[in-house]
Amino acid sequence: MGPEFYGPDTPAAAVGLLSIWILGLSVGLTACTATCLPFMGALVVGDGQSAGTAFRQTGSFALGKILAYAVLGMAAGLLGEVLLDVVESNLGHWLIGGVSIATGLWLVLAGKVAMGCATSRVMRGAPPFALGFVLSFVPCAPLAALLAAAALGADPIHGLAMGAVFGLGAALTPLFIVVPLLGRLGREMTAERPGLLLMMRWLGALILIALGLRRILLAW
Repeated sequence: MGPEFYGPDTPAAAVGLLSIWILGLSVGLTACTATCLPFMGALVVGDGQSAGTAFRQTGSFALGKILAYAVLGMAAGLLGEVLLDVVESNLGHWLIGGVSIATGLWLVLAGKVAMGCATSRVMRGAPPFALGFVLSFVPCAPLAALLAAAALGADPIHGLAMGAVFGLGAALTPLFIVVPLLGRLGREMTAERPGLLLMMRWLGALILIALGLRRILLAW
């Protein structure tokens, strides 16, 4: 790719951004769903919320991914290929492990704290947002291609744009269908048996903590 590819006002740049969006879309429709579903599924089922709340939580998750890819693209434009070595290290496993364990603990504690409507929406949006952000650090071929292109451009602003466009593609994921369905299933189960909610909350928390510990062990 010549320098003209990276000029923000050129047709080649527009074609390049479209290619990056398609690359992100391929991630969102395949690997992203398989990797992220256990985390989001455990969260929404354990939280015992409605399908609408689960959909909003998935939206928060997607926003976290978009922001993470934008930050990574900008950092690649600044640091060059050095960032590739950082992403391909164990950093992602440490981040995912820590946030997953924290989310599991939050799931238990949130059920014991009375919150107003506004506070509840903010608090329930934070864990999926954090999960979406850190799960974007999982090394994969499309992400490596994005960071290599951003590093080659050596332009942090255009790198940020490339990362954001990639994230917008990755945000179009079947999780927007699957996660609300899981939330609805969990809500219906707990509506019929209220005592089941506490059990599901603990089960979701244990799954998230186990997933986090697994990531930390992989990093170790």
